Amino acid sequence: VPKKFDNLRSVGAYEHSVKERFERCLDLYLCPRAMKRRLNIDPESLVPRLPRASDLRPFPTARVVEYTVPGREEHVVVRCITASPDGQFLASGDEEGAVRIWEVQTGRLLRSWDLNDVVGGGRREDGGDGDGEDEDDAEAQSKKQPITSIEWNPNGSHHCLLASIDKCAVVLATGTGGLDGSEVTDALLSASSSVRKGSGGNIPPDSRAAKAVSWSSLARQPAAGGGDSAPISAFGGRAGPAALLRTNSPVTSARWHRKGDYFVTVSPRAGAASVLIHQLSKATSQQPFGKAKGGETQLACFHPRKPFLFVATKEHVRVYHLVKQTMVKRLMSGCRHISTIDVHASGDHVIVGSLDRRLVWFDLDLAGTPYRTLKYHERALRSVGFHTKYPLMASASDDGTVHVFHSMVYSDLMRNPLIVPVKVLRGHGGGTGKSGGLGALAMVW
Repeated sequence: VPKKFDNLRSVGAYEHSVKERFERCLDLYLCPRAMKRRLNIDPESLVPRLPRASDLRPFPTARVVEYTVPGREEHVVVRCITASPDGQFLASGDEEGAVRIWEVQTGRLLRSWDLNDVVGGGRREDGGDGDGEDEDDAEAQSKKQPITSIEWNPNGSHHCLLASIDKCAVVLATGTGGLDGSEVTDALLSASSSVRKGSGGNIPPDSRAAKAVSWSSLARQPAAGGGDSAPISAFGGRAGPAALLRTNSPVTSARWHRKGDYFVTVSPRAGAASVLIHQLSKATSQQPFGKAKGGETQLACFHPRKPFLFVATKEHVRVYHLVKQTMVKRLMSGCRHISTIDVHASGDHVIVGSLDRRLVWFDLDLAGTPYRTLKYHERALRSVGFHTKYPLMASASDDGTVHVFHSMVYSDLMRNPLIVPVKVLRGHGGGTGKSGGLGALAMVW
């Protein structure tokens, strides 16, 4: 209540001054220790609830069959493998340039061909332009070249393989088809088998691809590759190398189109001609790019449903529309060196493996940045792949392990893909030895 005083001297001291000054000093002293309301949150509630691995079967859990070359004591370094569309046969390419066909369930070796003999024979037949080129060819011929990639034709009616070695891509007839399949395969290989010597195929002479690649027939050479030309099936037709494509630079990757007629080859050191698209039924080739963009091309593959071509450099993946001849999207992986790529059967998801231990998942319906980045491996990734039927994904690495994931992709666009690690398969090298410290170099479903 206000009071009235006659003069200022009569005004007494404030009775709460000492208390308020003490509280003020106390507030300044305890200022850094202000109390905050803590949220009582269970840490386990922040972790997403994933289903148990036992509820996500089937997936591989143990080794069942081991494929060994009979009569050979030392181990063979296998660089790449591929399986037939029906899952009955397996093809492998090793460090010494041999292509072998196995029976999946029994592990029995059915056929084998040495592609170094095929490439050397084609080199001697074509001849060299000068003494320096002859010396290089002789040196390359004396050294065993490895199989850099191999892939079975994804079309179940086309029984043939595509393998790359040195500067060549070789088409091999497997002889595994029935009566109808052998006729379709012979019709597919008829154009490449009838290529005249020195013609280089049916490539237009004024096109850019005419200087980058040439076709030659191997069907007229008896037992090309030093293997058995008898078919595996009773109605399989002729088996063995059927056509040879020779480029100007080493071929590191060769991938089929889903329909089994077109395939793409990659030569990183060829510059503008690093990516070449070939048509087997017409024995012709084309060069889609006029100049190199974005560094050396490492990999290339087709979209399973749309006329798209995925071209991977060391750090990025570019998606091109083959009909409109334009770039559709650019995927930024964040990796230093991309080593492998695979596309989901739906065509909406892409996984990329790199030498810096990363597995990157892209959702093409979203932005060009990764949807998920997984770093489970201790060393470089060599192979990644989706299962064509089951919701499974796997990655093989130099650390000698193969990581298996449950990767469910939903048709509902509002639901994100479910990625759950379910199994780690070990015991695939990764130490010292003939493989040079390399582990699992390839995997296939």
